[in-house]
Amino acid sequence: MLQTRLDAIVEQVAIVREHMPTVMQWQRDKLTNRLAEITGELDPARLEQEMVILAQKMDVAEEMDRLDAHVAETQRILKKGGAQGRRLDFMMQEFNRESNTLASKSISSDVTAAAVELKVLIEQIQNVE
Repeated sequence: MLQTRLDAIVEQVAIVREHMPTVMQWQRDKLTNRLAEITGELDPARLEQEMVILAQKMDVAEEMDRLDAHVAETQRILKKGGAQGRRLDFMMQEFNRESNTLASKSISSDVTAAAVELKVLIEQIQNVE
């Protein structure tokens, strides 16, 4: 049952990775359209700062990499066997951190749905413990 949930987490991470190019293009188009509407001279330095801040807010690659690492570590813990409840509980806290960050950075309903599904899967694993 735990492995099935971990596999489902991997699937959700893949869904987010698949949608990110579309999300990034949508945000880029939105920003471009908005800039086209602005009249007057723009400060290039300020514009660059804003674009960097926006890109950092949207970038979820780090969260995706961490989720993959957490899945691998959880699988290692399960293979080890024995009483691993505390370690698994800690890993679920780490999964929750990443899914919360993913949800807070989301600007796409698909990414938000994946983050919610991640939280459901994490809760199901915690209930087994």
